[in-house]
Amino acid sequence: MKPLAILCLAAVALPADETITALGRKWSVPLAADWKADGGTLQLLVKRPQEKPRRPKQFAILEDGPYTAFTLEVDVKRDEKSLILVYAYQDDNHFDYVHLSVDDPAKVAVHNGVFHVYGGDRVRISPPEGGPGALPTTEWTRVKMTWDGKTGEVICSANGKTTGALRGIDLSLKHGKIGLGSFFETAQFRNLKITPTVHK
Repeated sequence: MKPLAILCLAAVALPADETITALGRKWSVPLAADWKADGGTLQLLVKRPQEKPRRPKQFAILEDGPYTAFTLEVDVKRDEKSLILVYAYQDDNHFDYVHLSVDDPAKVAVHNGVFHVYGGDRVRISPPEGGPGALPTTEWTRVKMTWDGKTGEVICSANGKTTGALRGIDLSLKHGKIGLGSFFETAQFRNLKITPTVHK
């Protein structure tokens, strides 16, 4: 078989994103079977093996957008140690996310912070300041995230509290879509509210 034909067959064999409806909205996900929408809750049920480059892959992307600035409010529930809120998503190689965890970022620098993906492994863009993790319990927690693509600044709070670890600036991605999920665990989300910001 000719090399071109092999490449074409490989492209056909790759799975395409699938669509699910949850929280009153449509989302794109790698595999719909990994998710459950029930009673106003979006749940990520399946953990997938990590591959290189090392960055999140298990998250649902809201079909609305892209956004240039917004405030996101949502109730989150970690099933294990952590979950993520994705923003400025342009494609699987270019996006930012806030990682919310039980861990102290000074002890686990790859947890509980703001991270940037630009073609390779994820890179932390917020200081790994010490302090309690944003999600100390597995109870439902109200989270608020504000992002402005013009200034590049994101600020996230959990139950009304934030730290330097949950503040970051990225000037390379000025617009993009919103996502919910986890890096390598499972999680739940409900009561989503997104308020776009209109610049004057």
